Amino acid sequence: MLRRLVAGLAAIVLVVEAAVLVLVHVVLGKATQNQSMSIAGSDPELMARATYGLGAVMGTFLLLCAVLLAVTAVRDRAPGRVARVVLVVAAVTHAVLGALALGLVGWGAFAALMLILCLLVLALMLYAAPPVEVLDVQDAPPEGPGGLRPTNP
Repeated sequence: MLRRLVAGLAAIVLVVEAAVLVLVHVVLGKATQNQSMSIAGSDPELMARATYGLGAVMGTFLLLCAVLLAVTAVRDRAPGRVARVVLVVAAVTHAVLGALALGLVGWGAFAALMLILCLLVLALMLYAAPPVEVLDVQDAPPEGPGGLRPTNP
């Protein structure tokens, strides 16, 4: 129950984050497009298109992560290898952006990014594989000559 709740909540939060990031990039792209000066010789139109493109890529990536988490919540099974790698990349990205946001934006943005990071890591940890059972000494095969145990029973 808790696993599904965390994965579903993380998916919803990622959809909201994707929408906010796309909106911010649209506003930044419009502001860059409306300026009439270049920054160090850069073309304002090119910078605006790059801003739109980055917003689209980031929004798509976050929506992909949200879909993977939603599928995980609905199926109540651990994500596959590729999905797990994508979610780990999203978690690492949030950690790096959180460190940058603390210095550039402030504590509010840092707290929001760390909350999302915590949800991603918690979802990954709750759906982790169960630990491998370790053989007890009494269950181990008998020792061979010289105190060695066979490696292949």
